[in-house]
Amino acid sequence: MVQDKDREADDLMLLRAEVIAIGDELTTGQRLDTNSRWLSAELATIGIPVAFHTTAPDTLEAGIEAFRVATGRADFVLATGGLGPTADDLTRDVLAALGGAPLELDAAALAAVESRFARRSAPMPASNRRQAMFPRGSRIIPNPDGTAPGIDLDIVASGRRSRVFALPGVPAEMRTMWQASVLPALLAALPDRGTIVQRRIKCYGAGESAIEAMLPDLVRRGRDPLVGITAHEATITLRIAARGRDEADCRARIATTEATIRDCLGPLVFGAEDDEVEDAALRALASAGRSLAVVEVGTAGRVAALLASAQALLRPAAEAGGFRAGLVLAPGAEPPAFLGVDRSPGPDGRPPAATVAARAREAFGTDLGLAVGPARPGPEGRATIDIALASAAGVERSEHLLGGGPDIVLARAAKAAIDFLRLALAAGKPEVCGR
Repeated sequence: MVQDKDREADDLMLLRAEVIAIGDELTTGQRLDTNSRWLSAELATIGIPVAFHTTAPDTLEAGIEAFRVATGRADFVLATGGLGPTADDLTRDVLAALGGAPLELDAAALAAVESRFARRSAPMPASNRRQAMFPRGSRIIPNPDGTAPGIDLDIVASGRRSRVFALPGVPAEMRTMWQASVLPALLAALPDRGTIVQRRIKCYGAGESAIEAMLPDLVRRGRDPLVGITAHEATITLRIAARGRDEADCRARIATTEATIRDCLGPLVFGAEDDEVEDAALRALASAGRSLAVVEVGTAGRVAALLASAQALLRPAAEAGGFRAGLVLAPGAEPPAFLGVDRSPGPDGRPPAATVAARAREAFGTDLGLAVGPARPGPEGRATIDIALASAAGVERSEHLLGGGPDIVLARAAKAAIDFLRLALAAGKPEVCGR
């Protein structure tokens, strides 16, 4: 039994993948390649290490060279980009040339592309027919969210067979196609794989390295279940992947590891799977039966936008509380008269966040008022924001230091404010929860 498991592990270690990102905007530095990072993390959770990342421009010659090298040294090649309808979208042409297979029009794929335009009552440009062209012998990867289907193709190069999955560069489309089509195909291709089950645990409030240090040897290669860690806009995702006899066996393994994670991280864990911190905050609001108004200065309305979007999806009952109103002010803007605050009480000429939070609660008639102040220079080149949460019993205030560029600061400021609300509700404080 032990020998069989060791042999299976050896077989998996022999497999490796390469990820190719295609686009002039990537090679020129105009856009950051987040697709390769995401795909590498997903591949790691199913035990397929990524040996190389390649970035190629939108030329036929560069594409052929990138895929020729990749298919000669990797068992699986996952590529994103170059599947659009324009003349510089050449991934399908590259694969046809490399595989020696002519492009052929697929009638079903063409009908799917045409139907997307028909639903919008828009004529389909002739160039979009290209998106229904596939190298002979390839398998089509459906794209439920866009006009660019993916390509699944076996290519023999340098005496070895490699399986290529070409996906669109749009991250949301790529991720949906991965979950629905590519991941099942890869799992089916793994030797003696048994069953693999994955679960994602979501955290906020500490950096990636800090969270890893808080976990007792969980994030290491070769562990069973495997735990991967990724960060996006200060949200940390821990991916647990278990391999076992069946789904029940995998879920039992995952449950033990998840319990350890929750014990170690405590309130840093806010949810699982597709949860975002705003979802957790709104669930806590609904559970406590509290209503909320938000006033934010200089954060471009991101707090209100996140809460409003999440509430539209979660739809907590109106009588159970929830997000009721948001007011967005530009830095330096005069607060509206109904808010009842002056511009000048603070030492920097801005109303203190605590004052704004209290006035927001009163002006909008809600149980809670949340205020987010504008970012200001802080120590070591970081930005500082003030966050305040007002209830009938008073105001709680917090000062947060945020790193990163302007866009990252805005995203982190919004999440920090929402997480401040979540933690106050999770703590069960009577003045916040109304108990």
